[in-house]
Amino acid sequence: MFATLPQALRLLARECPSPLYLVGGYVRDALAGAPCPKPDLDLASAASDEAFARAAERCGFTVRAVYPATGTVKIADGQGMECEYTRFRSDKYVRGIHTPAEVCFTEDIALDARRRDFCANAVYYDLAADTLCDPLGGIQDISARVLRTVAPAEKVFGEDGLRLLRLARIAAQTGFSPDEACLAGAKKNAPLIEDIAPERIFRELTLLLSADEKPHGTDGPYRGLCILRETGVLAHILPELAAGDGMAQRADFHDYDVLEHSFRCVRCAPREIRFAALLHDVGKPFCFLRDGNFHAHPTEGARIGAAVLARLKAPAKLIEETAALILRHMRDFDLAMRVQKVRREIVESYPLLEKLFALKQADFTACKGDPSPAPSVLKWRGILAEMREEGVPFTLAQLAVGGQEMAALGLKGEQIGQALTALWHYCIEDGRRNTREALLARARRIREE
Repeated sequence: MFATLPQALRLLARECPSPLYLVGGYVRDALAGAPCPKPDLDLASAASDEAFARAAERCGFTVRAVYPATGTVKIADGQGMECEYTRFRSDKYVRGIHTPAEVCFTEDIALDARRRDFCANAVYYDLAADTLCDPLGGIQDISARVLRTVAPAEKVFGEDGLRLLRLARIAAQTGFSPDEACLAGAKKNAPLIEDIAPERIFRELTLLLSADEKPHGTDGPYRGLCILRETGVLAHILPELAAGDGMAQRADFHDYDVLEHSFRCVRCAPREIRFAALLHDVGKPFCFLRDGNFHAHPTEGARIGAAVLARLKAPAKLIEETAALILRHMRDFDLAMRVQKVRREIVESYPLLEKLFALKQADFTACKGDPSPAPSVLKWRGILAEMREEGVPFTLAQLAVGGQEMAALGLKGEQIGQALTALWHYCIEDGRRNTREALLARARRIREE
């Protein structure tokens, strides 16, 4: 199961002054029969960071960074492989703070195992000897697909609040289930997640929402979200979303409450829109408490969703795109929108149109588990096909005329942009109008008006 490891790692193991081990997610996934295509390679030994860095350089690795305080070294081989080495150590924490307050280096592999999070992540593979070392019974946990903490769960989660999110994320990625003690410890320590930097929370959420990239991750995002709800962590990191837990919806449209529906929408959505799927109804609790109904939830949801992602330090592009999808996800849900209005909506949404269709479909399926095509998506796709057949310009650049033609008619400055926009809207109504002759004639009338 470890035969495909790069030979460079085995050469490095022979050069290292102490036995060199792979540890963590790579070993866990390999033993579970689900090696990740792009694994995180975590190395460990009793050798000092200086000694390891020298050995790595002798083997042709590039040393990217050395952190003496934690005995950590980051290396790369120039072929795309990156590894993080950490010297065997025992850590002491201030409750809830992610960074250790005190680090004690050791030669005892069992002590190093005890500083980790779950026993399934504390199995060591000796690269030179091709043997496993399992100080805490992690192999049995991997076989049983169980997440059990390396020490009493209250201590493990109390030391580092980020482990609360790692629990849900690893369960999502692996299909493993926390044992009862693990869940109880996470619930008791859930408030500690508030001590974690928002960037770290966003990273873990991103990994959780894309968990089905890995083998055994089928239904992973849904599993992970359910654990966040069960442990109470969700209420601390996404209180606006958690407010929908138990909030009933119209039974003729929905089988589930607002939060469960949101989880199921993620379950039905492709990976690239999972944040939009998770937050698409985040405006419902706000609107219900303010108005007694959900009518304005797309507008309020776009505002709240953008604020949530900004708080988590998400990329600006993701924030903008997610807000736009939330704002539009209910457009024409009742099929009452006139065709000309749908045509304008399609053009306005065109850069995100396929993602909007995917969100509308996921939302529809998540209501009652109906996998059939969403009626509004069917309607819009039919209209879209007609527009393409007509030759509708979906962007200004696709117009048969441009700024030069408008200037030649005597238009100047803002008048040119206004005229082109008017011509664009004219062609949206009927794409067959998008000819140079027809648009110049129309432009002359616009100029006269």
